[in-house]
Amino acid sequence: MNFIKTVIKNKKLVWQLGKNDFKNRFASTSLGTIWGFLQPFVFMITYVIVFEYIMKTQSSGEYPYVVWFLPGMSMWLFLNDSIMSASSSIRTYSYLVKKVVFPVDVIPLISTVASSFVSIFLFAVAIIVCIIFGYIPNILVLLYIIFAAYCFIIAFTRFTSAITTLVPDFGNLLGIAMQLFMWFTPIVWNLSMLNGYQTIATIMKCMPFTYLVTGFREAFISENILFEANGLYTIAFWVITIIIFIWGNSIFKRNKKDFADVL
Repeated sequence: MNFIKTVIKNKKLVWQLGKNDFKNRFASTSLGTIWGFLQPFVFMITYVIVFEYIMKTQSSGEYPYVVWFLPGMSMWLFLNDSIMSASSSIRTYSYLVKKVVFPVDVIPLISTVASSFVSIFLFAVAIIVCIIFGYIPNILVLLYIIFAAYCFIIAFTRFTSAITTLVPDFGNLLGIAMQLFMWFTPIVWNLSMLNGYQTIATIMKCMPFTYLVTGFREAFISENILFEANGLYTIAFWVITIIIFIWGNSIFKRNKKDFADVL
């Protein structure tokens, strides 16, 4: 509860610093923040071209590949960028930790806000493309999954930001882990490929990354991970997220007094 109160109390500060963080990422370039939107956009379009027109993959099933792929990849890019930037945020903002009285708890949220600007753009691209192809998104599902994604990011980075601050090598390990998670998450391949392996499929569907990527895709096409098996995977997602938050919050609170000493 103390964490939530701190966030609410400092919400304007987090918002302002988040905007400044996003601008500063590209401050030294002539195109500025345009690069922040252009790079992931080109990345997504390249994947569409490669997997649909060159490799001719059939992972999208009955749906156009661009409609099946863009929502999932836009959600993954949001998760990946938010987690990686928030995990290293306390080291990035070390001057705030060491030189002034500052609510250290909200620092990872600053990077999450900064990542949100590009993510909103990517979500808009996915929505526009899907509408052009005749797939109208379910707004309630969209809003629910985005809310769930923020909750998971906050819970996950509560742990990773503390560990990365104390053990810098953990940041490199996390980068490798996120690369593995990308390929183990059904972003470019379809969960239906695991139909003959029920146990593995069930485990995969319980993974938070799978739930969020597939759930966001579900807002556009008629998959059913959110309420499949009477909501089993939705329950599993929130149980895992809450456990991670409680664990990460405990580690963060126990070690934040040492942050200034190791920076």
